[in-house]
Amino acid sequence: MTKYQVLSMSNLAYNGCGCLLLSMGIGAIGAIALASFLNTSNTPMISEAKIYVSSMNKAQQAHFAEKNAFSSSVKDLGIDLKTETTNYKYSVRATKKAAFNYAVAKEKNLKSYVGGVFLVLPKNFEPNAAKEEITTTFILCRADFPGTRKPAEPTYENGKIACGQGTTQVTK
Repeated sequence: MTKYQVLSMSNLAYNGCGCLLLSMGIGAIGAIALASFLNTSNTPMISEAKIYVSSMNKAQQAHFAEKNAFSSSVKDLGIDLKTETTNYKYSVRATKKAAFNYAVAKEKNLKSYVGGVFLVLPKNFEPNAAKEEITTTFILCRADFPGTRKPAEPTYENGKIACGQGTTQVTK
């Protein structure tokens, strides 16, 4: 063997090892991507529930601004939402001071959501505001654990809004 042939074989072995490392790297990235995909397989269903309840919260605010009362049904909110999809059942409960919008999971592996829209007296924002100036505030909460039970309603007390027991705020 000539010196050139030895160098050439040495380079080939070195480059071959590089291909092996590259293959291992691609395999590791693939494994991470697969794990990530498996962990987010419920993301479309979760997004559906968040979007629906957020839309219901905003529609409740608009309904109150127009009619000086909260809606007691999804249909009366004036938005085109189904009350039941493959993964969730949607419903509303209204009182004189608040509206609660639900996305209750139909599958045991999904988390349920609840939104709350509350009347806010103007004195909570401006001490000199007129009494007839009423506004609303809202919150979106997710159940801490998956399941098919209706989550606890959020609360509004002393100017503070909070998620109910067993739920966590997603957005305000």
